[in-house]
Amino acid sequence: MRDGFEEAYEQAPRPKLSYPFEHGPETGQAIDIAPGVKWLRMPLGGSLAFINVWAIEEEGGWAIVDTGMGGPDTQQAWRKAFAESLGNRPVTRVFVTHMHPDHIGMAGWLTRKFQCRLWITRLEFLMCRSLAADTGREAPADALNFYRAAGWDEEALENYRAKFGGFGRGLHALPDSFRRLNDGDQIEIGGRTWQVVVGSGHSPEHACLWCPELKLFISGDQVLPKISSNVSVFPTEPDGDPLTEWLTTLEAIKGRVPDDVLVLPAHNAPFHGLHARIDHLIGGHERGLTRLRALLVEPKRAVDAFPVLFRRKIDEWVLGMATGESLAHLNCLLARGEAVKETDSAGVVWYRAAA
Repeated sequence: MRDGFEEAYEQAPRPKLSYPFEHGPETGQAIDIAPGVKWLRMPLGGSLAFINVWAIEEEGGWAIVDTGMGGPDTQQAWRKAFAESLGNRPVTRVFVTHMHPDHIGMAGWLTRKFQCRLWITRLEFLMCRSLAADTGREAPADALNFYRAAGWDEEALENYRAKFGGFGRGLHALPDSFRRLNDGDQIEIGGRTWQVVVGSGHSPEHACLWCPELKLFISGDQVLPKISSNVSVFPTEPDGDPLTEWLTTLEAIKGRVPDDVLVLPAHNAPFHGLHARIDHLIGGHERGLTRLRALLVEPKRAVDAFPVLFRRKIDEWVLGMATGESLAHLNCLLARGEAVKETDSAGVVWYRAAA
């Protein structure tokens, strides 16, 4: 569920982004980004190493944006941050950009510890609760048929069965209530107005926060400077078209948020160059769609698309993300009328370019 690949498969030169901070904060430490806004990092396992979180000073304490993965390591990091960087002042409210565990994982711990409210969009909250409810459940037949249709062999399906239901393990128990964020909301945080800018594709209703006065844009996973957020089709909505949603909302963000903001992403470092980065992300997916159309001169399964979409070897650890993203590209081509599909007698789906 997390952001996956460095750049999925790129041939065009990267845009020249600028990074005003030479180094990021150490665990427990904070860097001042703007008046009343601090940058902190929470530890993650794997290649990403950490997630950026943000503290905005307001009357009575700190509004926190994103929380880190649930677990004792993140708890310890937060305790250190409160003691060393946040003056042991309380959390007034917790904003979460979206429902992935590295973003919402500690929301329950923080809101209970400080008796404050979670602020999140409705779809992200409800989807998170739905996925958390799968913890300990056996993999459903629908999901197994979904991945079998994509071309998975029995070994891959057995690995999926063994790992299914792990989403909730990255979460402290979720709060039982929330304050809803809506696209376009104007919210006062720390005496300044922040606008909610919602995107989708990586997650259902991802909330970014934009402060025109400070020229800051907290982008979460919607715009990252060095990696491409995973955009996937999942068994719960096999006919979904998240890539079209992703491309459409990136264009919308470019039209709403000016280029002179400092982008505060969930991963990597704060950067200038929002519009160039959005153009690069859109262009990369369009080039992937072009390569995929060329591949479909002969019928192919979803797993056969990996070589034209990803540079890296697809092993068992990223097979789910890679399959989901391949299906996102294939469903986008279907929606554009540029591909057709048919299912064989074994339940495997084959795609080919439309005549």
